[in-house]
Amino acid sequence: MKTLCAAIALTCIFLAGCNTMAGAGKDIQSGGQKLENTADDVKQKM
Repeated sequence: MKTLCAAIALTCIFLAGCNTMAGAGKDIQSGGQKLENTADDVKQKM
């Protein structure tokens, strides 16, 4: 029973970690896109 509880707990932690990393990846991608758009705007003004 203890092994089953430990396996379930580890699975939950792993799945939560995956969601967190996916969210962080989307945030970083969004920030990179904004930076790229700003750089393109500056190029056009030059």
